[in-house]
Amino acid sequence: MDIQSALRRQYRAGLAMLRQAVERCPEEVWIFGEHPRSYWRIAFHAIYYTHLYLQPNVDAFVPWEKDREDCAALWGDPDVLEPYTKSEILDYIDLVAASLDKAVDLLDLDSGETGFWWYKDMAKLDHQLMNLRHLQGHVGQLSELLMAQGTDLDWVGQARP
Repeated sequence: MDIQSALRRQYRAGLAMLRQAVERCPEEVWIFGEHPRSYWRIAFHAIYYTHLYLQPNVDAFVPWEKDREDCAALWGDPDVLEPYTKSEILDYIDLVAASLDKAVDLLDLDSGETGFWWYKDMAKLDHQLMNLRHLQGHVGQLSELLMAQGTDLDWVGQARP
């Protein structure tokens, strides 16, 4: 079994579903939600953390060129910020998708550590599975918000390049 290929397919599927959630979101829903859990911010949070946790460790992370401090925070009282546009978030999704193969190749899936100090006592493979669950959890959240507006997402079981 090739675990790295399976991870690539599942990340691509999750990113494809996140892309749908952004593309199919009506403009009035894009900015909907109680601060800091607006639709656009949840979408950004999902892609930001997917990108971050695809790195071998925290020091290897290079933020997206349009990243704004604390924009990925869905907790506490972060600053109210101008929303990213759907186009900007789609560009970020494309950036992460384009770097996926190389990112997965650089992961030491046999490591007993995540490379992120705030995740102690977790192996790297467990951390990658958690990252996929995190991505899909937020895709589900966005999907529910869309379904309440009469829009649905197509399920993507696995995706290939």
